[in-house]
Amino acid sequence: MTAKIAAAAGEVAGPGVEIAAVCPDDGPAAIESHVDEARAAVAVVELVERDVRAGGSDAYVVACFGDPGLDAARELVDVPVIGIAEAAMHLAAISGRSFAIVTTLSRTLGRAQDLLARYGMTDACVWMSGTGIPVLDLEEATGEAFETIARHCREAVAQGADAVVLGCAGMTDLCHRLADRVGVPVVDGVSAAVGLAAAMVRAGVGTSKRDEYAAPPRRPVPVP
Repeated sequence: MTAKIAAAAGEVAGPGVEIAAVCPDDGPAAIESHVDEARAAVAVVELVERDVRAGGSDAYVVACFGDPGLDAARELVDVPVIGIAEAAMHLAAISGRSFAIVTTLSRTLGRAQDLLARYGMTDACVWMSGTGIPVLDLEEATGEAFETIARHCREAVAQGADAVVLGCAGMTDLCHRLADRVGVPVVDGVSAAVGLAAAMVRAGVGTSKRDEYAAPPRRPVPVP
């Protein structure tokens, strides 16, 4: 799945942009619960810190729809740090007046609602649905899995959505096929985030260090 995400990122990155797609050594194999997300956030912080020690990157994309560790990662660097849910919602809101979210398990819809509120997108989102497909089953989302996702996308359009946001990075390779099937823009967060990150770098816009995203205080770790 990491390789699939890298391929999607490379398609929109543009000339001169190098994509380094990395997966944590530790943490959950998939993020399908609040416990998974908490563990993934720690892994995101560790990956960014490791990259900074190695010289750093011009921008970072958190390729999970829950945007785990996003705020913490922003504290660590002054370059753009973008979550795919945040990017996809903003792009969909530009693409049409309304959008829907089609994601994996229904238990993740609460987190999606939280992010809609955080990003000021609650009014723009007219429908959400969980397909019941586990994240790891999306590594090869063909046949029945694709048809299930397409059916949910069609229902989203029937509910008044001008665009559909795919609520999992594992769906990134389905975007164009789904758009052809349902007749409205289908937004993949990986592509949206990479495109936005590249644009921010070119424009010289990074992460503000004024207050909340200033570097975290360094305190000694207590010895047990």
